[in-house]
Amino acid sequence: MGWFGVTARDLPWRRGASPWAVMVSELMLQQTPVARVLPVYEAWLQRWATPAALAAEPAGEAVRAWGRLGYPRRALRLHAAATAIVERHDGQVPSDREELLTLPGVGDYTAAAIQSFAFGERAVVLDTNVRRVLARVVSGVALPPAGITAAERALATKLLPPADAHVWAAATMELGALVCTARSPRCDDCPVADLCRWRAAGFPAYDGPVRRGQSWDGTDRQCRGRLMAVLREMPSPVPKGALDVVWPDAPQRERCLDSLVADGLVDPVGPDAYSLPG
Repeated sequence: MGWFGVTARDLPWRRGASPWAVMVSELMLQQTPVARVLPVYEAWLQRWATPAALAAEPAGEAVRAWGRLGYPRRALRLHAAATAIVERHDGQVPSDREELLTLPGVGDYTAAAIQSFAFGERAVVLDTNVRRVLARVVSGVALPPAGITAAERALATKLLPPADAHVWAAATMELGALVCTARSPRCDDCPVADLCRWRAAGFPAYDGPVRRGQSWDGTDRQCRGRLMAVLREMPSPVPKGALDVVWPDAPQRERCLDSLVADGLVDPVGPDAYSLPG
């Protein structure tokens, strides 16, 4: 943890942030790089510094402010979580794990992260970076299993220090993000290189199931993103024609528009117009 004290990135959610600010950061950081999250996070907290402030506005404003972070259902979940926090917890993010798990958008990882980083509790925080570090340093394999196993959780629990567990969690996460990366680990800069069983074994290659990266060009995700960009940037309601011109494949475009309506991200307004949710 001494390494972390010297090299840790100066991130706003690490500077005495409120539990709400930590929660916002955790939902934004899901599958999204820090560099993309930072400007949206800071603008979000300036506008909605508390759950009550967000809950008081339409869900569509949360979707609009989400911008191009991707997976915009996270914005809806964050708005729904803010509403639940106001209604059930007097506007304060709860620290109890079971209460956190009842909030929209909060699963095992996010609940543990909020407990650890917002409240300093001794919770096992297992994100992709932490899992990779433990797989290499302790288990001697290149990558962890595709899904979290009971053995992984037991190992992480065993390694968690009795004091300053939140610092340990952040340091391990930082090590995986900056040094023990998936494709190009910087082993010469690693503070635990001498303890690494993967290194000692000669860096054996990953021999599990093939892991394919996500494609983007021409996918429904790209189409949905184009449609959402128009809906965020134009005044509501948006004429159907303004959506039609952003994607040439009409059947795919209609399918994606229908899926956005089904997900609650878009509301039909009459027969030929759409808006963000009210």
